[in-house]
Amino acid sequence: MSTDSPRSDALKIRRDALKIWTAGVDAVRSERLVRKAIHLRDPSLLVGDDQIPLDSIRRIVVVGAGKAGAGMAAAVEEVLGPQLMQEKDLAGWVNVPADCIDSEGGRDGSGRIKLHAARPPGINEPTPEGAEGSKQILRLVQSLSQHDLCLCLISGGGSALMPAPARGITLQDKLALTRHLSAAGANIEQLNTVRKQLSRIKGGGLMRACRAGRLVSLIISDVLGDPLDVIASGPTVEDSSTPQAALEVLDHFAARDAGISSIVFDYLRQKQEIEPPPTICRVTNLIIGNNATAVDAAGMEAERLGCAHAMVSAKQSEGPAEQLGVHLAEMALKMRGQPGPNCLISGGEPVVTLADESIRGLGGRNQQLVLAALQRLADDGAGGISILSGGTDGEDGPTDAAGALLDAEVLDAARQQGLDPADYLGRNDAYHFFEPLGALIKTGPTHTNVCDVRVVVVERPAT
Repeated sequence: MSTDSPRSDALKIRRDALKIWTAGVDAVRSERLVRKAIHLRDPSLLVGDDQIPLDSIRRIVVVGAGKAGAGMAAAVEEVLGPQLMQEKDLAGWVNVPADCIDSEGGRDGSGRIKLHAARPPGINEPTPEGAEGSKQILRLVQSLSQHDLCLCLISGGGSALMPAPARGITLQDKLALTRHLSAAGANIEQLNTVRKQLSRIKGGGLMRACRAGRLVSLIISDVLGDPLDVIASGPTVEDSSTPQAALEVLDHFAARDAGISSIVFDYLRQKQEIEPPPTICRVTNLIIGNNATAVDAAGMEAERLGCAHAMVSAKQSEGPAEQLGVHLAEMALKMRGQPGPNCLISGGEPVVTLADESIRGLGGRNQQLVLAALQRLADDGAGGISILSGGTDGEDGPTDAAGALLDAEVLDAARQQGLDPADYLGRNDAYHFFEPLGALIKTGPTHTNVCDVRVVVVERPAT
């Protein structure tokens, strides 16, 4: 029989859950993934299974966008080293969130690859600064020749960080459209189907603009199932969607009735009649990390901690965050009441339908999920249970938290403070529910993004 107090047992399962989640995030840190993917083996650069003779390369340019961009760029410079960067006249431009530069845990941007602040922290929307950065990226890749190598660094958030509206479409048009589709519950595939049809850089646009002999994309996937044409809206991949598909998404979410500019609809109809220009460079797209990578590493940590665990990484977009939170709570109750696995690790990306702006609070899908789980456990109690959910990028919606956690202590504190989970759920205000309870997970930018990781840990039933 254990001599530990109930409180010490509760703290242990909370600590274990956090350790397991953190191990998953650490495994997909961008610098680690890049260092595993590319190597120098004189006289060649090894990229995955590909061998690129360096004596045939005149110049190397690095471009890209994403939340992992700063770490990826630093790793590329580390692998290449000062001498090779000098010999190949290395230059580059990568669009990243502002808090990935000159911040605690950020990079100082002093390398040969310029890190460009393309949007403010926590605001996952296109900006004029992002559009300016995209112009510089297109300029760089168009300046290359058949004797040059272009490395493209792509990661989650790349769509918003690399806006390049098609001619005739304004940034405000795309912003209004993205906001409408997101608020209406569109998933990432639907969002990107529309965004890449309205862009000069997405949907293979960067690839078609590139004049290098070789274009190699290193991709950290934030899309379940790793569809290359959807991750960051596929800037270096042939577009599998069509203008008609984009129009169908807009119709499904009643975009015209919501006041989206008629110019958008006119452009898509006209685009159906135009053939895209050909690609002239040899292209390699390499996935170097994804959600399954994080879930697997979290499972290894659970095993190290002595947990009997089960794991699942979703292969397609999940349903509402609230439903998933209830499901995880019910799984926790079952696990608590019977022998078998005492740890469940899952990865994916649920969706949240936003409340009207007039009542909407602050939160993200992970916080919403955990709050729904807490509401489900309100009657049964959370004794012996710890549930957490967090975005691997360190951001959850427009907040400074990666996600949230719950256990008996959090549930008891919520009751004592008179916080009503149903009220906060209905207003998408999970941040302000968990903040006074000390139950938010705050990591700062992690320089990676492979969707979300959830961890459930329960005490084993007494035998």
